[in-house]
Amino acid sequence: MSDTAPARPATAEAVARGLRRRYAAEQRFRLYGMAAIGFALAVLTILFATVVANGWSAFRQTYIQLDLPLEAADIDPDGTRDPAVLSRADYEGLVKKTLRGMFPDVTNRREKRELYDLVSSAAAFDLRDAVLEDPSLVGGTFQLRVPASDDLDMYMKGYIRADSPEDERRISDRQIARIEALREQGRVETGFNLGFFISGDSREPELAGIAGAALGSLWTMLVVLILSFPLGVMAAIYLEEFAPRNRWTDIIEVNINNLAAVPSIVFGLLGLAVFLNFFGLPRSAPLVGGMVLALMTLPTVIIAGRAALQAVPPSIREAALGLGASRMQMVGGHVLPLAMPGMLTGAIIGMARALGETAPLLMIGMVAFIVDLPKGPLDAATALPVQIFLWADSPERAFVERTSAATIVLLVFLICMNLGAVLLRRKFERRW
Repeated sequence: MSDTAPARPATAEAVARGLRRRYAAEQRFRLYGMAAIGFALAVLTILFATVVANGWSAFRQTYIQLDLPLEAADIDPDGTRDPAVLSRADYEGLVKKTLRGMFPDVTNRREKRELYDLVSSAAAFDLRDAVLEDPSLVGGTFQLRVPASDDLDMYMKGYIRADSPEDERRISDRQIARIEALREQGRVETGFNLGFFISGDSREPELAGIAGAALGSLWTMLVVLILSFPLGVMAAIYLEEFAPRNRWTDIIEVNINNLAAVPSIVFGLLGLAVFLNFFGLPRSAPLVGGMVLALMTLPTVIIAGRAALQAVPPSIREAALGLGASRMQMVGGHVLPLAMPGMLTGAIIGMARALGETAPLLMIGMVAFIVDLPKGPLDAATALPVQIFLWADSPERAFVERTSAATIVLLVFLICMNLGAVLLRRKFERRW
């Protein structure tokens, strides 16, 4: 007894030291995890703050108020008010004439060109549309608010500074003087840029909008949903509920898991080779883009669907079969309704990933410059990620803010889709 008594305190001390080391290691591991999460949140915050800081100004546009004399001799000499005659009038000349009348001291050609560059090229088209809509305007003076040029817009938003050297900015001292004169007259104002949301793409930054790209993404996502969700659900049901467990099903499962990790550009090459070159489907169409993205999304939907089916307790299946239900009735009437929230969540997450993809769409030609809004899945279109890619490659400073603004819109869509998936899972998910 006397030999073993001193060993007990030593053993207890060793156990205590081991516990302290373990608790310290757990505490360090917890701190490492919190630091990693904090670092990730900080990086995301910096990213979002940078995008918002560069893009929020694109939601506002500078406009100039013009008093345009619409003389009948210039627009409709015969007084017929024929739309064909009205549409052929020189509205660009009327805009330039009005600008010259506002600044009669402008005489030489260079100064005139600088004066004309203060307003967007859309001014003539806006005036023509107003006259065609209301021919009674002919013969009077019409007040029209026209978009300013991208350089004037950048100056009004503070991206171009008057105190910088003239040779280092895209706007001259004379143009700045004209702008300040217009501001003193109350003819320059900055308002909400509705055209950014309802207009298609344009080579003029002040006229470029995301409506065409948004509609292209909408049509593409509809094709993805129609193709990937039913096929993914049926494949998941077969593999989980009906397929025999053998070597072939194991090979299929391994390939599905591998396809989920294949780079997206590989699916773009597949779409280019099969859908465009072999089947001859129209290039740059949302139908082809949706088919390519559906192939890319399908493994994600299948994996999520199988996980949702596995989460249903076996007792549900056994109870249905015990009451005389067939295997198909058991799956369709009991298992599938309980697994559907998880399947929908997987489909939404897969579509959110597809919405942000660019590389597959570039391979099938959806990088084309599209001005008209697509009216169907077979019309030429582009998508929001591709539109961002195109604008990011443009040299004008005004396209930088529109690139960031389009990124904000895309991020809002992605956040809403992921938030919808989370809410859907929380609302309908059953915990066993």
